[in-house]
Amino acid sequence: MRQIPVETAGATVMVAKAPQPKVRDRRTGEIATDAETGAKLMTVDVMFAANNEVEILSITVPESGISDDLTMGTPVALTGLIARPWENEFNGQKRHGIAFRAVAVTSLVDADPASKAA
Repeated sequence: MRQIPVETAGATVMVAKAPQPKVRDRRTGEIATDAETGAKLMTVDVMFAANNEVEILSITVPESGISDDLTMGTPVALTGLIARPWENEFNGQKRHGIAFRAVAVTSLVDADPASKAA
């Protein structure tokens, strides 16, 4: 499947919704895992602002790639962000879209502001 790298250098990115486990099967509540590593997957919704446009993106990230301090409004860096087009058919209806995945979502807020004072 085609993977398209997404340039984030000129964008402002902030958490829109705190990380949540990515559910693979809504009926059973099964949590999604990475097919290669077996790592638990999380979803982080971010506000992605670039070129005078703002969008909310849902990004899938391995649990180990998420900072502990991600709350709504936290500015973040997206490491290894890719876009992956998808298409499927369910009950005779075709659906398509773009899925986003990153290696890590990291807070850009200084964890210890007192360390800068001196």
